[in-house]
Amino acid sequence: MLVAYARTSTTNYAASFAVQQVALMAAGCDKSFAEQTGAIGARPQLEAALEWVRDGDTLVTCKLDRLARSTADLVKIIERLDAKGASLRILDFGGAELDTKSPTGRLILTVLGAIAQFERELLMERQLDGIKKAKEEGKYKGRVPTARRQASKIEAMRREGHRAEDIAKALSISRASVFRVLRQAGLTAASTPAPAAG
Repeated sequence: MLVAYARTSTTNYAASFAVQQVALMAAGCDKSFAEQTGAIGARPQLEAALEWVRDGDTLVTCKLDRLARSTADLVKIIERLDAKGASLRILDFGGAELDTKSPTGRLILTVLGAIAQFERELLMERQLDGIKKAKEEGKYKGRVPTARRQASKIEAMRREGHRAEDIAKALSISRASVFRVLRQAGLTAASTPAPAAG
C-alpha cells in the first residue's frame, strides 16, 4: 500500500497543500495523512502515518523538507520504516525520485546515515569543548540532579510518613534517588519518621 504524507507550514498552507495532494494522488497513494505545522512542534499526523504502515507498505512524500527536519530526523524515520518492513519514496529528491527499495536509494541512505553520525559527533565535540572552556573559566556548574533539587520535599514527605515508593512516584524520580537523598539526610526508607516539629 502507498501511504501519503503531506505537510505544510502555517504561512503557505493552501497552495502548498494543493500541490502536494495532486502529486501524491498521481503517484497512486491509497491512504493519506496531512497536517499543517511549522519547522518545530509536534507532528501527530506523521506519527500516525508511521504507526499505520505495515510490512510491504511505502510511505510517500513530495519533498524531503516536507518529511524530515534534519538528516538525523530522516535517518530515524527510515529506521522506523525499516523495522516495520516498509520503505520510503520521495517524489522530488533534488529533481529525481528516491525510493529506499532501490539500490541507489539504499546507497543515498547509507551516505545520509554517515552524515547524521558525523553531525552528532561534531555536536558532541562542540559541547565537550564548551564544557571544558567553562570549567577553565570557573563557570561550569554541571546539571543539578532532579532528586537533589527536590531534597527538601523528599525529606518532608518522609517525615510525614510517606514510603519511598510513594515519594518517588509523587515526584517523578527513581526510588534509588529517594533512598540516596534520605541517606544523606540521616533518614532511611525503613526508619521511623522523625516526629514533626512543634
